[in-house]
Amino acid sequence: MDLKAYYQKLRTTEGSIAEPQAMLVSLATSDGCRAGVLTEAPRAVAAKMIVEGSARLATDEEAEGFRAQATETRRLAEQAAVASRSQVTVVSEPEHKKAGGPPKGTKA
Repeated sequence: MDLKAYYQKLRTTEGSIAEPQAMLVSLATSDGCRAGVLTEAPRAVAAKMIVEGSARLATDEEAEGFRAQATETRRLAEQAAVASRSQVTVVSEPEHKKAGGPPKGTKA
C-alpha cells in the first residue's frame, strides 16, 4: 500500500466534505458490514470510511429522512420520560379520612 497516495486521497476527500458532520451510508464489505445503514460522523472519520470503501456520502434525501427519523425518535423518548415522571396516587375514601379529613374548600 502506498501510504503517501492513501493520505493524499484522505486529505482530498476530507477537504471535499463541506459540513463538520457528514451523513454516511454504509456499504457491504467482506468483513461483515451491512449495506444501507445511515450514520453521522465527523469529517475526518467520514473521509477515512469513504477512502477505505466502507461508506459513501448520503444523498440530501437520505440525510433529511435520517434527521427526521432521529427527531421523531427523540420527541417520543422525551414524551415517554415526561410520562414516567408524572405520578398519580389513587387514595380510597377511608384512607383519605385517616390522613386528614375532607378536602380543603368543602364544608364538613
